[in-house]
Amino acid sequence: MKSTVIEIRSLQKAYQEKPWKRVEALRGISFEVNEGEAFGFIGPNGAGKTTTIKILTGNIRATDGNASLFGKPVLDPASRRGMAYVPENPYLYDYLTPLEILQMGGRMHGLKGANLNDHYMSWLERFGIAHVAKKHVRQFSKGMTQRVALAHALACKPRLLILDEPLSGLDPIGRKEVSDILLEYHQQGGTIFFSSHILHDVERLADRFGIIHKGVLRAINTPLELGSIAPSSYVVVSEGSAPLASAIPQPGQRWLQQTTQDQLWEALDRLHQAGHRLIEAKPEGASLEQAFLKYVQED
Repeated sequence: MKSTVIEIRSLQKAYQEKPWKRVEALRGISFEVNEGEAFGFIGPNGAGKTTTIKILTGNIRATDGNASLFGKPVLDPASRRGMAYVPENPYLYDYLTPLEILQMGGRMHGLKGANLNDHYMSWLERFGIAHVAKKHVRQFSKGMTQRVALAHALACKPRLLILDEPLSGLDPIGRKEVSDILLEYHQQGGTIFFSSHILHDVERLADRFGIIHKGVLRAINTPLELGSIAPSSYVVVSEGSAPLASAIPQPGQRWLQQTTQDQLWEALDRLHQAGHRLIEAKPEGASLEQAFLKYVQED
């Protein structure tokens, strides 16, 4: 039986921006992440994602509720033993080199061995920055700095990775490469808790995802359960001379329209009444983007 790595119960966080203005960033959210699971945390800007991560990493304190890592309260520094964290905009000592940063991280995590430099260089190689292993970080772009921070996190051999927008600042090739590395870490049994605005990457990597909006956790689902949140739609292609108000004309007197599952029979009936011949009625699976928009647009 797999153990619980992250446990959050009725977590609240409020900020007093002004004497008369209190902002509730988290409104009693509860969830857990199990060992070996990849959990994607998604929501619009200001939803409470980074606030949750900052509480887990000990950067801020919750107003109320409980949060724990590996069974220990997050107020106990020992709870973060075995955890690696990469923020959206990592700050690295820019007078150090990538190799020195990984060496420092290894010492802090208690790594021991005769060939540790080879271990660190292998991770810099994985992230495509071994050729700048001995150059100062101050010379790096945002994307290269992000790669150093991710290499540092994984080189420490963590049991848990907490990542806030881990693909921020990376170009499309870099996102693909880093996604592959994170997927491999997960497949080898690593636990990942990450936030991301790139929903395609959440669908690819996450076993489950939580949708948070205005400090409230709106849903927790697996990718297979997307259909229960946002029903599948259908693409209907027909052929006929009479125009259809809801359809887009295509070459050869063909017409294309998109409809929901509930409205499919009505759409087919309109085709029949217009004297059209049905070419295709193809279902399109629900996407995480549809589910995300459903919850965000409800308010």
